Amino acid sequence: MLKIGMASFWHVHAEDYARQVENHPHTQIAAVWDENPERGQAAANAKGVRFYERYEDMLAQVDAVVVDAPTTMHKEVIVAAAEAGKHIFTEKVIAPTWQEVKAILEAVRANDVRLMVSLPRLYFGYTLAVREMAAQGLFGQVTLVRSRLSHNGAIPTNQSATGWLPAHFYSKEECGGGAMIDLGCHPMYLTRLLLGMPETVSATYGYITGREVEDNAVSVLQCGNGAIGIVEAGFVNRFSPFALEVHGTEGSLLYSSHDGKMMFRSSVKGEDYAKEWQIRESIPQDAPAAFDQWIEHIHKGTDAEENIQLAVDLTKLMEASNRSVQEGRPIAIRDLN
Repeated sequence: MLKIGMASFWHVHAEDYARQVENHPHTQIAAVWDENPERGQAAANAKGVRFYERYEDMLAQVDAVVVDAPTTMHKEVIVAAAEAGKHIFTEKVIAPTWQEVKAILEAVRANDVRLMVSLPRLYFGYTLAVREMAAQGLFGQVTLVRSRLSHNGAIPTNQSATGWLPAHFYSKEECGGGAMIDLGCHPMYLTRLLLGMPETVSATYGYITGREVEDNAVSVLQCGNGAIGIVEAGFVNRFSPFALEVHGTEGSLLYSSHDGKMMFRSSVKGEDYAKEWQIRESIPQDAPAAFDQWIEHIHKGTDAEENIQLAVDLTKLMEASNRSVQEGRPIAIRDLN
């Protein structure tokens, strides 16, 4: 039984990860640390475990950590865990900048611990289906990928004048950004998965509710072969379903959560499939969740190579997006330090 330390309950999904720890047959929550002692003590009381005010004291009591600390604290928290020989499961992004991620990866490798990043939509059935179709060449050369994920978290409600997202999600100091670095991570890593790594990124951010971080955002990814990726995210859209489009020289695919239908056309599959839109009836079951894969990697002593590579690329794309807005120009990935 692996003893897991919960490294903060700052993130809105921290409780979800705690349930995964509690529900897995080979893990248990053994301790809690939080940069906010009051919040941490309350969580520890609810879980029936000890709260540690000093992070290093908690690390001494556990085998691994689930990191849900503020995004801008990830380097500090993850490197300390790695140097203590503890395995790490972390909320995305690994860290806000490529420079920080390099330090994290160096610590992980030097101490031979298993790292996994929560990129959940990589393992959803619709993603598996799209990857399968791309591998079969049904799209030909992929020329454009568009993905959108947005919600209404910043829109005032009867219960809260500031919306249902916690106030600290609008703190640039803690988050490193707004809608793009939070919600936009998911369409970003899916676009990267299907398009490849772009050469440049251009981003535009909107500030509908007047916070210090963006609540409406688009990033455009430009590949060397001319292919384009469009990533959209927001906190200010009440009815905005998740959407994924893949277009290529031989076919196109449309998927949206508003009806759960996957529609495609492809000249590769013959005249009928080229003439009119088809609905893919069979969608694969979801692959094991990232957390479950992490536990398996720990037991086998293996690395989550694709997960980590996509997470590294995700940080680069997020850093480039933020810099593009700050500097008012496209940012070349090769120029990131």
